[in-house]
Amino acid sequence: MSRPRDLRVPLGLDTLVRHGRRHLLPGPGRRPPMPEGMTSPLGCDSVAVPDRLGPLVVPRLPRVGCVYADGSRWWWIVPSDSDIALPWPAPAHYATGAPVPATARLIHRPDGTVPYTPPIPLYLALCRVTGVAPDWSRAVTA
Repeated sequence: MSRPRDLRVPLGLDTLVRHGRRHLLPGPGRRPPMPEGMTSPLGCDSVAVPDRLGPLVVPRLPRVGCVYADGSRWWWIVPSDSDIALPWPAPAHYATGAPVPATARLIHRPDGTVPYTPPIPLYLALCRVTGVAPDWSRAVTA
């Protein structure tokens, strides 16, 4: 009688992180439909900000991707895993899988074929408008 073959495959850290993050999707929401002709080769997450901050962020960005609004928040589409080692400043909310409320509508469509707002400029713009120092510029304490 032959021994059963061990089908376990070692998982890398990236795979484990992605697997664990799948379970972090917030409550009700759906991934917004991408505009016709757009693809999301890097996956999609979203960063939600109160609608009062949206107009303050736009002029600080070199490029604006797809932005959705639901009446109380603006939802910026960013590549998946744009929160790794990057704590987004409150009151921003980072959501894996890019869930947005079903009532959200597209308010900005970029030229081109990808829906992304570059995450680092978005992070810096949000830090600026919220008055929070970027995480890497904070003093380290022992």
